[in-house]
Amino acid sequence: MKTCVIPFYFAVFSSVMRYSVVAPMSMFVSLFSLATELEEVIITSDFRDAALSEFSNSVTVLSSKDINRRQATHLEQILNLSPNVNFASGASRGRFVQIRGIGERSQFIEPVNPSVGIAIDGIDFTGIAGAATTMDIRQIEIFRGPQGTLFGANALAGLINLKSYQPTDDMEGTLSLTSGTYNSNTLAAAAGGPIDDSAGYRVSIQSHNSDGFITNDYLRRDDTDDIDELSLRLITKWTISNDLTTKLTIFHVDADNGYDGFSLDNTRTTLSDKPGHDRQKSNALGIDTSWDLNENFKLIGMMSRVRSDLEYGYDEDWAHPSICEGLECSGWEYNSQDNYLRDHVNSKIDLRLVSSRPAVVLGKPLSWVFGIYSRQQSETLIREYTYNISDFSSTFDTRNSAVYGQISTDISSRLNLLSGIRYEKRDATYVDTDAVKHNVAEDLWGGRVSLQYKIDGGSLVYGLISRGYKAGGVNSDPDLAPEEREFDTEFMWNLETGLKRSWLQDKLNTQFALFYQERKDIQIKQSLIQPRADSNASDFIDYLGNSAQGSNYGLELEFVWIATDVATLSGSLGLLRTEYDTPLSGSLNSREQAHAPSYQFDISVDVKMADNWVWTVEVEGKDDFYLSSSHSTRSQAYQLVNTNVTYDGGAWTVAFWARNLFDETTIIRGFRFGNDPRKFYEADSYFQFGEPRVLGLSASYRFF
Repeated sequence: MKTCVIPFYFAVFSSVMRYSVVAPMSMFVSLFSLATELEEVIITSDFRDAALSEFSNSVTVLSSKDINRRQATHLEQILNLSPNVNFASGASRGRFVQIRGIGERSQFIEPVNPSVGIAIDGIDFTGIAGAATTMDIRQIEIFRGPQGTLFGANALAGLINLKSYQPTDDMEGTLSLTSGTYNSNTLAAAAGGPIDDSAGYRVSIQSHNSDGFITNDYLRRDDTDDIDELSLRLITKWTISNDLTTKLTIFHVDADNGYDGFSLDNTRTTLSDKPGHDRQKSNALGIDTSWDLNENFKLIGMMSRVRSDLEYGYDEDWAHPSICEGLECSGWEYNSQDNYLRDHVNSKIDLRLVSSRPAVVLGKPLSWVFGIYSRQQSETLIREYTYNISDFSSTFDTRNSAVYGQISTDISSRLNLLSGIRYEKRDATYVDTDAVKHNVAEDLWGGRVSLQYKIDGGSLVYGLISRGYKAGGVNSDPDLAPEEREFDTEFMWNLETGLKRSWLQDKLNTQFALFYQERKDIQIKQSLIQPRADSNASDFIDYLGNSAQGSNYGLELEFVWIATDVATLSGSLGLLRTEYDTPLSGSLNSREQAHAPSYQFDISVDVKMADNWVWTVEVEGKDDFYLSSSHSTRSQAYQLVNTNVTYDGGAWTVAFWARNLFDETTIIRGFRFGNDPRKFYEADSYFQFGEPRVLGLSASYRFF
């Protein structure tokens, strides 16, 4: 039975207000006039910095305060604060993101063209989001809907940019230590300031370790699903002249995580004899330069290069060789490991001319951007698999070149028209040791047109039409029929309207958006099951195909309300409907899309209990959803309670926190097939579970 979100949402609101706020309601009313105004939120990931309240797109901006409240060490632990954003794991981290129901859920042999762009300080980490730790992150910007003009081929569903703290004019820094259950420990430090009158720096480091929450009964270990992540960043900024500034970003992440996430008994207790791993070592370099060519426009150059070594492997049978010893299934069991090693290189150059002040055209002010873009990406894969006579290998090279432009004009003092377009040429080459070859050259285009109107009091009403695209590709398995080997490019039209408004003398900020997305040639993952000749188990053949069309539509609501000088409420609500408009294979005819919950919400209250003390209570929830497009297994709807009690003494901050306080079960990945010899490989549903209850204590010191 589905949970009804609206009654639950208001029940949570009532309970929190009744029991969590230490001051009586009469005190709230009497102190209302003392509340301060909310700070303005600035978006930095678009062509120009802009206030969130004046940006005509559905965007969530998560601050460092949100990160600290959750004690999040990775992007996956904070995504649920954003409406209609979901993620899939099947690894040590939830590094596959879906926005409005669109996005990938895994990667094995095939090269993947992602639907959601991931950037860290503007450096492209799309498809390798294991690097998205929260080390020294100032804010996270989540753009929903296609970002074709801004980002191109890998942002059909949206874009996520993590923005770190930048060099400052004054010396400052932080040192923090966190310890929690499951032997979890995080040490982080950051410092920055001036080098001289023309240069500044900021350096940061974070080390996070945890045993994980899996117990391996066969090996008698509780650390086979462990986390071991180290992140380093150095940013230097030079003011070369009054007209020229440049910034250098060096970023390194080294994740050596275990992976032992699936149990034949659908518990957090496994039986594998050779647990897997999920490793990523990335080195990134980014150079951003801004040159004021004259008083009318400036040249902005962005260059980056990311080199990543990735290794992902797992115990394919999820068991030890003697699992059937003394049982009727003796002789049915098999034993195998699967391991994928990838060498991933991504280089990007983006040059753009940006108007410094509006030009006057036909008596109207006009701001403009024009840019050229080039990206080269190469990926080399080696697959080490027990049942292969020799290792499988492949290479996948892509080159994207684009020109783009955007203009914004004030039709009147209240009405603004913005339009942008991007033309992109893509060349891709794939070859592997199974004699599969693929070459494609295609022309792609996307863009957006928005009309926004300012109402009295600073409110904004907008309408948006945008077009996104996701490049086609190749399926590598040679057992597929020729007509199933390649799949086409997917296109999407996004129609969106929204309202952004402040109420109650700027004490309540709200964002509301309605959207409808029409998808054409949907890239959809399907599976074939083939019996093995050398055992009683079966092989899975995953492949991508195209469904003719489909639609995704819904709404998104976010708010922040300073209710009194002792209580601040914030929350979000996403409602989503998805459907395939044409039949799928087998019994999966015209149904909801995978990893697309019909509702998702978060509501929290910050209560100032006394001087320097703040108590946060938060409830997040999500509807159940299909776990795959190739079977009918679903997750479970859930509601989680998180809490945080913080003492802020100025320089010193201490916090006691809990995520998933009542230890509810959540599902973050799922399959359906036969993998248990004790059941003679009868098809069953298997789940990877999300984080159980985690408690911790954090302390940090800030110096200025």
